[in-house]
Amino acid sequence: MKNLPKWVDLALIPLINLFLAFMISGLVVVYIGENPFRAMQIIINGSLGSAYGLGYTLYYATNFIFTGLAVAVAFHARMFNIGGEGQAMVGGLGTALVCLFIDWPHWTIAFPVAIMSAALFGAAWSAIPAYLQAKRGSHIVITTIMFNFIAYSMMVYLLVHVLKPKGQMAPESAKFVAGSNLPSAHDIFGWFGMAFPKSPPLNITFLLAVLACFLIWLFIWRTRMGYAIRAFGWSETAAVYAGISPFKIIMVSMLVSGGLAGMMSINSVMGEAERLLIDSVQGAGFVGIAAALMGRSHPLGVFLAAVLFGVLYQGGAELEFEMPAVSREMIVVIQALVILFTGALENLVRVPIGKIFMKLNTKQN
Repeated sequence: MKNLPKWVDLALIPLINLFLAFMISGLVVVYIGENPFRAMQIIINGSLGSAYGLGYTLYYATNFIFTGLAVAVAFHARMFNIGGEGQAMVGGLGTALVCLFIDWPHWTIAFPVAIMSAALFGAAWSAIPAYLQAKRGSHIVITTIMFNFIAYSMMVYLLVHVLKPKGQMAPESAKFVAGSNLPSAHDIFGWFGMAFPKSPPLNITFLLAVLACFLIWLFIWRTRMGYAIRAFGWSETAAVYAGISPFKIIMVSMLVSGGLAGMMSINSVMGEAERLLIDSVQGAGFVGIAAALMGRSHPLGVFLAAVLFGVLYQGGAELEFEMPAVSREMIVVIQALVILFTGALENLVRVPIGKIFMKLNTKQN
Protein backbone atom coordinates (compact mmCIF):
# COMPACT_ATOMS: atom_id res chain seq x y z
CA MET A 1 0.00 0.00 0.00
CA LYS A 2 2.98 2.29 -0.43
CA ASN A 3 1.83 3.61 -3.82
CA LEU A 4 -1.19 5.48 -2.55
CA PRO A 5 -1.54 9.09 -3.74
CA LYS A 6 -0.12 11.57 -1.26
CA TRP A 7 -3.47 13.24 -0.67
CA VAL A 8 -4.90 9.87 0.34
CA ASP A 9 -2.01 9.01 2.64
CA LEU A 10 -1.65 12.43 4.24
CA ALA A 11 -5.25 13.66 4.31
CA LEU A 12 -7.96 11.14 3.49
CA ILE A 13 -6.83 8.26 5.72
CA PRO A 14 -6.21 10.45 8.81
CA LEU A 15 -9.59 12.14 8.33
CA ILE A 16 -11.39 8.79 8.07
CA ASN A 17 -9.56 7.53 11.16
CA LEU A 18 -10.53 10.71 12.98
CA PHE A 19 -14.15 10.32 11.91
CA LEU A 20 -14.22 6.73 13.19
CA ALA A 21 -12.69 7.81 16.50
CA PHE A 22 -15.30 10.53 16.99
CA MET A 23 -18.09 8.17 15.93
CA ILE A 24 -17.10 5.61 18.56
CA SER A 25 -16.70 8.42 21.08
CA GLY A 26 -20.21 9.57 20.23
CA LEU A 27 -21.53 6.10 20.97
CA VAL A 28 -19.82 6.24 24.35
CA VAL A 29 -21.50 9.58 25.07
CA VAL A 30 -24.86 8.14 24.01
CA TYR A 31 -24.30 5.18 26.32
CA ILE A 32 -24.04 7.46 29.36
CA GLY A 33 -27.24 9.24 28.35
CA GLU A 34 -25.94 12.46 26.78
CA ASN A 35 -26.32 14.01 23.35
CA PRO A 36 -23.11 13.48 21.32
CA PHE A 37 -23.85 16.41 18.99
CA ARG A 38 -24.21 18.75 21.94
CA ALA A 39 -21.00 17.33 23.38
CA MET A 40 -19.18 18.05 20.13
CA GLN A 41 -20.62 21.56 20.06
CA ILE A 42 -19.37 22.19 23.60
CA ILE A 43 -15.89 20.91 22.69
CA ILE A 44 -15.65 23.14 19.62
CA ASN A 45 -17.12 26.23 21.28
CA GLY A 46 -15.02 25.73 24.41
CA SER A 47 -11.78 25.41 22.48
CA LEU A 48 -12.25 27.60 19.42
CA GLY A 49 -15.37 29.66 20.04
CA SER A 50 -13.75 32.43 22.07
CA ALA A 51 -10.39 34.13 22.47
CA TYR A 52 -10.20 32.61 25.96
CA GLY A 53 -10.67 29.06 24.70
CA LEU A 54 -8.43 29.60 21.69
CA GLY A 55 -5.66 30.87 23.96
CA TYR A 56 -5.69 27.70 26.00
CA THR A 57 -6.01 25.51 22.91
CA LEU A 58 -2.94 27.03 21.28
CA TYR A 59 -1.05 26.91 24.58
CA TYR A 60 -1.56 23.14 24.77
CA ALA A 61 -0.84 22.82 21.05
CA THR A 62 2.51 24.55 21.54
CA ASN A 63 3.63 21.81 23.91
CA PHE A 64 2.44 19.10 21.55
CA ILE A 65 4.14 20.70 18.54
CA PHE A 66 7.55 20.48 20.19
CA THR A 67 7.12 16.93 21.46
CA GLY A 68 5.48 15.86 18.19
CA LEU A 69 8.39 17.22 16.16
CA ALA A 70 10.78 15.47 18.53
CA VAL A 71 9.13 12.12 17.88
CA ALA A 72 8.84 12.83 14.15
CA VAL A 73 12.56 13.47 13.69
CA ALA A 74 13.39 10.18 15.39
CA PHE A 75 10.74 8.39 13.31
CA HIS A 76 12.48 9.49 10.12
CA ALA A 77 15.57 7.63 11.32
CA ARG A 78 13.39 4.60 12.15
CA MET A 79 13.69 5.14 15.88
CA PHE A 80 10.92 5.45 18.45
CA ASN A 81 11.93 8.15 20.90
CA ILE A 82 9.44 7.58 23.69
CA GLY A 83 11.54 9.64 26.10
CA GLY A 84 10.06 13.05 25.31
CA GLU A 85 8.67 13.31 28.83
CA GLY A 86 12.06 12.97 30.46
CA GLN A 87 13.81 15.13 27.89
CA ALA A 88 11.24 17.89 28.42
CA MET A 89 11.68 17.63 32.20
CA VAL A 90 15.43 17.98 31.94
CA GLY A 91 14.98 20.76 29.40
CA GLY A 92 12.88 22.51 32.02
CA LEU A 93 15.79 22.23 34.41
CA GLY A 94 18.01 23.94 31.85
CA THR A 95 15.43 26.69 31.43
CA ALA A 96 15.09 27.14 35.18
CA LEU A 97 18.82 27.39 35.83
CA VAL A 98 19.13 30.16 33.26
CA CYS A 99 16.12 32.06 34.60
CA LEU A 100 16.86 31.60 38.31
CA PHE A 101 20.50 32.51 38.62
CA ILE A 102 20.98 35.23 36.01
CA ASP A 103 19.46 38.66 36.56
CA TRP A 104 18.21 39.33 33.04
CA PRO A 105 17.54 42.96 32.11
CA HIS A 106 14.94 42.03 29.47
CA TRP A 107 13.15 38.96 28.15
CA THR A 108 14.55 39.46 24.64
CA ILE A 109 17.98 38.55 25.99
CA ALA A 110 16.79 35.77 28.29
CA PHE A 111 14.61 34.11 25.65
CA PRO A 112 17.31 32.94 23.18
CA VAL A 113 19.63 31.87 26.00
CA ALA A 114 16.83 29.86 27.62
CA ILE A 115 16.02 28.25 24.27
CA MET A 116 19.63 27.14 23.85
CA SER A 117 19.82 25.92 27.43
CA ALA A 118 16.58 23.94 27.20
CA ALA A 119 17.60 22.39 23.89
CA LEU A 120 21.07 21.56 25.20
CA PHE A 121 19.76 19.88 28.35
CA GLY A 122 17.12 17.94 26.40
CA ALA A 123 19.67 16.85 23.81
CA ALA A 124 22.13 15.80 26.51
CA TRP A 125 19.46 13.64 28.14
CA SER A 126 18.75 11.92 24.83
CA ALA A 127 22.45 11.46 24.03
CA ILE A 128 22.96 8.54 26.42
CA PRO A 129 20.14 6.35 25.01
CA ALA A 130 21.29 7.34 21.52
CA TYR A 131 24.86 6.24 22.25
CA LEU A 132 23.67 2.98 23.78
CA GLN A 133 21.58 2.31 20.67
CA ALA A 134 24.36 3.22 18.26
CA LYS A 135 27.24 1.44 20.01
CA ARG A 136 25.67 -1.28 22.15
CA GLY A 137 22.46 -2.05 20.32
CA SER A 138 20.33 -1.23 23.36
CA HIS A 139 16.78 -0.70 22.15
CA ILE A 140 15.91 2.99 22.09
CA VAL A 141 12.37 2.40 23.36
CA ILE A 142 13.56 0.62 26.50
CA THR A 143 16.32 3.08 27.34
CA THR A 144 14.22 6.20 26.75
CA ILE A 145 11.40 4.84 28.91
CA MET A 146 13.90 4.15 31.68
CA PHE A 147 15.31 7.65 31.32
CA ASN A 148 11.80 9.09 31.77
CA PHE A 149 11.66 7.58 35.24
CA ILE A 150 15.22 8.63 36.02
CA ALA A 151 14.44 12.20 34.95
CA TYR A 152 11.33 12.32 37.12
CA SER A 153 13.20 11.00 40.17
CA MET A 154 16.02 13.46 39.59
CA MET A 155 13.58 16.37 39.30
CA VAL A 156 11.85 15.37 42.54
CA TYR A 157 15.17 15.28 44.36
CA LEU A 158 16.34 18.62 42.97
CA LEU A 159 13.07 20.41 43.70
CA VAL A 160 12.75 18.99 47.21
CA HIS A 161 16.36 19.22 48.35
CA VAL A 162 18.16 21.75 46.14
CA LEU A 163 15.99 24.27 44.30
CA LYS A 164 13.12 24.71 46.76
CA PRO A 165 13.45 27.96 48.73
CA LYS A 166 13.84 27.66 52.49
CA GLY A 167 10.58 27.68 54.41
CA GLN A 168 8.51 26.72 51.38
CA MET A 169 6.38 23.58 51.49
CA ALA A 170 5.56 23.13 47.79
CA PRO A 171 8.23 21.23 45.80
CA GLU A 172 8.91 23.97 43.28
CA SER A 173 11.63 26.47 42.58
CA ALA A 174 11.54 30.16 43.40
CA LYS A 175 9.84 32.47 40.93
CA PHE A 176 12.05 33.46 38.02
CA VAL A 177 13.53 36.93 37.84
CA ALA A 178 11.18 39.51 36.32
CA GLY A 179 13.45 40.14 33.36
CA SER A 180 12.90 36.59 32.10
CA ASN A 181 9.09 36.77 31.97
CA LEU A 182 7.91 36.14 28.42
CA PRO A 183 5.20 38.28 26.83
CA SER A 184 1.80 36.63 26.82
CA ALA A 185 -0.68 36.74 23.95
CA HIS A 186 -2.39 39.56 25.84
CA ASP A 187 0.84 41.57 25.75
CA ILE A 188 1.58 40.79 22.10
CA PHE A 189 -1.89 41.77 20.91
CA GLY A 190 -1.62 44.88 23.05
CA TRP A 191 1.45 45.98 21.09
CA PHE A 192 -0.80 46.26 18.04
CA GLY A 193 -3.69 47.88 19.87
CA MET A 194 -5.81 44.71 19.91
CA ALA A 195 -7.51 43.07 22.86
CA PHE A 196 -6.88 39.54 24.10
CA PRO A 197 -7.81 37.98 27.47
CA LYS A 198 -5.15 37.99 30.18
CA SER A 199 -5.90 34.60 31.70
CA PRO A 200 -4.91 32.19 28.88
CA PRO A 201 -1.24 31.16 29.24
CA LEU A 202 -0.60 31.43 25.49
CA ASN A 203 2.68 33.25 24.98
CA ILE A 204 5.34 34.04 22.41
CA THR A 205 6.60 30.44 22.52
CA PHE A 206 3.79 29.54 20.11
CA LEU A 207 5.59 31.56 17.43
CA LEU A 208 8.78 29.68 18.29
CA ALA A 209 6.90 26.40 17.77
CA VAL A 210 5.69 27.53 14.35
CA LEU A 211 9.24 28.51 13.44
CA ALA A 212 10.46 25.11 14.65
CA CYS A 213 8.02 23.41 12.25
CA PHE A 214 9.48 25.34 9.34
CA LEU A 215 13.09 24.72 10.38
CA ILE A 216 12.52 20.99 10.84
CA TRP A 217 10.94 20.84 7.40
CA LEU A 218 14.04 22.53 5.99
CA PHE A 219 16.32 20.20 7.93
CA ILE A 220 14.61 16.94 6.96
CA TRP A 221 13.74 17.71 3.33
CA ARG A 222 16.26 20.32 2.23
CA THR A 223 19.61 19.32 3.75
CA ARG A 224 22.08 16.51 3.10
CA MET A 225 21.84 15.38 6.70
CA GLY A 226 18.06 15.26 6.49
CA TYR A 227 18.30 13.19 3.33
CA ALA A 228 20.74 10.84 5.06
CA ILE A 229 18.36 10.47 8.01
CA ARG A 230 15.45 9.60 5.71
CA ALA A 231 17.60 7.20 3.70
CA PHE A 232 18.72 5.47 6.88
CA GLY A 233 15.10 5.23 8.00
CA TRP A 234 13.99 3.64 4.75
CA SER A 235 16.82 1.10 4.60
CA GLU A 236 19.77 0.91 6.94
CA THR A 237 21.51 -1.61 4.69
CA ALA A 238 21.24 0.62 1.62
CA ALA A 239 22.30 3.67 3.63
CA VAL A 240 25.42 1.91 4.91
CA TYR A 241 26.21 0.75 1.36
CA ALA A 242 25.96 4.40 0.27
CA GLY A 243 28.51 5.41 2.90
CA ILE A 244 26.14 6.78 5.53
CA SER A 245 27.33 6.23 9.11
CA PRO A 246 24.64 4.63 11.33
CA PHE A 247 26.34 6.02 14.44
CA LYS A 248 26.23 9.56 13.09
CA ILE A 249 22.59 9.31 11.99
CA ILE A 250 21.41 7.85 15.29
CA MET A 251 23.28 10.43 17.34
CA VAL A 252 22.27 13.45 15.24
CA SER A 253 18.60 12.49 14.95
CA MET A 254 18.30 11.75 18.67
CA LEU A 255 20.12 14.93 19.67
CA VAL A 256 17.79 17.00 17.50
CA SER A 257 14.83 15.04 18.87
CA GLY A 258 15.88 15.55 22.48
CA GLY A 259 16.58 19.22 21.88
CA LEU A 260 13.08 19.77 20.49
CA ALA A 261 11.51 17.97 23.44
CA GLY A 262 13.58 20.08 25.82
CA MET A 263 12.38 23.27 24.14
CA MET A 264 8.82 22.40 25.15
CA SER A 265 9.74 23.59 28.63
CA ILE A 266 10.09 27.16 27.38
CA ASN A 267 6.32 27.25 27.01
CA SER A 268 5.28 25.61 30.27
CA VAL A 269 8.13 26.57 32.61
CA MET A 270 9.24 29.98 31.38
CA GLY A 271 6.09 31.11 29.62
CA GLU A 272 3.35 30.00 32.01
CA ALA A 273 4.50 28.92 35.48
CA GLU A 274 7.57 31.20 35.63
CA ARG A 275 9.05 28.65 38.01
CA LEU A 276 10.11 25.02 37.81
CA LEU A 277 7.42 22.53 38.86
CA ILE A 278 7.55 18.76 39.22
CA ASP A 279 4.68 18.20 36.79
CA SER A 280 5.52 20.86 34.23
CA VAL A 281 5.36 18.42 31.30
CA GLN A 282 1.90 17.01 32.12
CA GLY A 283 2.04 14.12 29.68
CA ALA A 284 2.88 16.24 26.64
CA GLY A 285 5.71 13.88 25.72
CA PHE A 286 3.30 11.01 25.19
CA VAL A 287 0.74 13.15 23.36
CA GLY A 288 3.57 14.13 21.02
CA ILE A 289 3.81 10.49 19.94
CA ALA A 290 0.18 10.59 18.85
CA ALA A 291 0.71 13.94 17.10
CA ALA A 292 3.66 12.54 15.15
CA LEU A 293 1.74 9.41 14.18
CA MET A 294 -1.33 11.33 13.10
CA GLY A 295 0.75 13.96 11.31
CA ARG A 296 2.72 11.33 9.38
CA SER A 297 5.94 12.77 10.83
CA HIS A 298 5.58 15.85 8.63
CA PRO A 299 5.89 19.24 10.38
CA LEU A 300 2.63 20.52 8.89
CA GLY A 301 0.85 17.34 9.89
CA VAL A 302 2.34 17.52 13.38
CA PHE A 303 1.17 21.12 13.69
CA LEU A 304 -2.40 20.26 12.69
CA ALA A 305 -2.47 17.19 14.93
CA ALA A 306 -1.12 19.22 17.85
CA VAL A 307 -3.89 21.78 17.39
CA LEU A 308 -6.42 18.94 17.31
CA PHE A 309 -5.14 17.57 20.60
CA GLY A 310 -5.15 21.10 21.98
CA VAL A 311 -8.83 21.28 21.02
CA LEU A 312 -9.47 17.97 22.78
CA TYR A 313 -7.65 19.09 25.92
CA GLN A 314 -9.33 22.48 26.23
CA GLY A 315 -12.69 21.37 24.84
CA GLY A 316 -12.61 18.34 27.11
CA ALA A 317 -12.20 20.56 30.15
CA GLU A 318 -15.21 22.61 29.06
CA LEU A 319 -17.20 19.45 28.36
CA GLU A 320 -16.50 18.13 31.83
CA PHE A 321 -17.83 21.39 33.27
CA GLU A 322 -20.91 21.65 31.04
CA MET A 323 -21.81 17.94 31.15
CA PRO A 324 -21.25 16.60 34.66
CA ALA A 325 -22.15 13.10 33.47
CA VAL A 326 -19.05 13.17 31.26
CA SER A 327 -16.24 12.63 33.74
CA ARG A 328 -12.57 13.41 33.25
CA GLU A 329 -12.01 9.72 32.60
CA MET A 330 -14.48 9.87 29.71
CA ILE A 331 -12.49 12.73 28.19
CA VAL A 332 -9.38 10.58 28.39
CA VAL A 333 -11.30 7.78 26.65
CA ILE A 334 -12.15 10.11 23.76
CA GLN A 335 -8.53 11.21 23.46
CA ALA A 336 -7.40 7.58 23.63
CA LEU A 337 -9.78 6.60 20.84
CA VAL A 338 -8.30 9.29 18.59
CA ILE A 339 -4.82 7.95 19.33
CA LEU A 340 -5.99 4.36 18.82
CA PHE A 341 -7.55 4.94 15.42
CA THR A 342 -4.86 7.28 14.09
CA GLY A 343 -2.01 5.13 15.37
CA ALA A 344 -2.49 1.49 16.26
CA LEU A 345 -5.51 0.87 14.00
CA GLU A 346 -4.32 2.87 11.02
CA ASN A 347 -4.27 -0.21 8.78
CA LEU A 348 -7.94 -0.75 9.54
CA VAL A 349 -8.58 2.00 7.00
CA ARG A 350 -5.36 1.95 4.98
CA VAL A 351 -5.68 -1.65 3.75
CA PRO A 352 -9.22 -1.45 2.31
CA ILE A 353 -8.56 1.97 0.78
CA GLY A 354 -5.35 0.63 -0.73
CA LYS A 355 -7.27 -2.26 -2.29
CA ILE A 356 -9.82 0.15 -3.74
CA PHE A 357 -7.11 2.24 -5.38
CA MET A 358 -5.36 -0.88 -6.69
CA LYS A 359 -8.60 -1.97 -8.37
CA LEU A 360 -9.10 1.50 -9.82
CA ASN A 361 -5.56 1.53 -11.20
CA THR A 362 -6.04 -1.95 -12.66
CA LYS A 363 -9.22 -0.88 -14.47
CA GLN A 364 -7.54 2.24 -15.85
CA ASN A 365 -4.64 0.19 -17.18
